[in-house]
Amino acid sequence: MSAQGLERRTRNYLSNNVPQIQQHGGNFEIRDVDEEAGRVTVAIGGACSGCGIAPMTMKAIERRLPESIDELSEVEVVRAGGPRAAVMPSKIDEMEEMEEYEDYDPPF
Repeated sequence: MSAQGLERRTRNYLSNNVPQIQQHGGNFEIRDVDEEAGRVTVAIGGACSGCGIAPMTMKAIERRLPESIDELSEVEVVRAGGPRAAVMPSKIDEMEEMEEYEDYDPPF
């Protein structure tokens, strides 16, 4: 599969299986695709950057994408910076460390 094909499948998965990102004012972009290594980097931003469940969404995407796309072995989800970042990234940093979120499994 080409890098474009892997990027397209990743984009389709996120659009179809994690619609909450866009429905709630967030956005995502595929930052990097390494077809040979089976690795993609996805950035989420907009409202996702300030959302309380963003850390769980990020972890769920990292776990579920490789389960859904055979050619993927590793997914890294990062928060977008710059104009795509939202208002409270420091709160998200705190929440990522909270034990309550460690085993949370969002319903998407």
